[in-house]
Amino acid sequence: MYRSLPGFDEWLNGVLAVRAREAGEDLDLYIARAVASRLIEDQVRIDADAMEDLLAHLSSAGVVLGTLLPNVSTVIGDPERLRVLHATGLLDSPPEDDYDRITRMAADALDAPQSAISLVDVDRQFFKSSVGREGLGAQERQTPLANSICQYTVANAEPLVLTDARLDPILKHHPAVRDGSVVAYLGIPLIDGNGYAVGTLCVSDTKPRVWTTGHVQILRDLAQLAAERVFAAPAAH
Repeated sequence: MYRSLPGFDEWLNGVLAVRAREAGEDLDLYIARAVASRLIEDQVRIDADAMEDLLAHLSSAGVVLGTLLPNVSTVIGDPERLRVLHATGLLDSPPEDDYDRITRMAADALDAPQSAISLVDVDRQFFKSSVGREGLGAQERQTPLANSICQYTVANAEPLVLTDARLDPILKHHPAVRDGSVVAYLGIPLIDGNGYAVGTLCVSDTKPRVWTTGHVQILRDLAQLAAERVFAAPAAH
């Protein structure tokens, strides 16, 4: 529905309406996300330590991360999703060849320096397998949830494709992006038969990458292999 933004002339309001429509958003949400981006930039400049609280409130309001779900924390903390996750028996489990083969294939097929099978818990991300993070101790195979990009893939239960996260108005402030460890990212959720995503198969790079539809399909196929293993009977792991 078209409406005028105070202070904008007819031409500016028309451009605003067109851009919102092209983004697939209603005008109010489009404007709210633009305001959110400015809020985040100012927060970084004034008090970066309070960024987590600001992002949490913006997430709850449904105005961050483009097409991602409006309340990531609600999805991540869903008791049934967590029950499915813990039922896999994979959290804090040692590395296994079956999973390591999949992450190696993903890294090789997409020529990516980093790949991982991640499991997203309520407060942390655990790496069941990884390339580019080999030789880590038990405590180093996990990160706080705040450092996880995979949580957004899990929350949306759809592939997340980032050519250059530094250009995203929200993700450019993510800790993994700010420290340069993740610039390009492609993640596929690992979903059980009831639609609950417990983690991802993902690849990432420290430089921008254009992920093609072919890349997405290859990673989907490998993610299906990983999911079949993840959701097998615990005795089969």
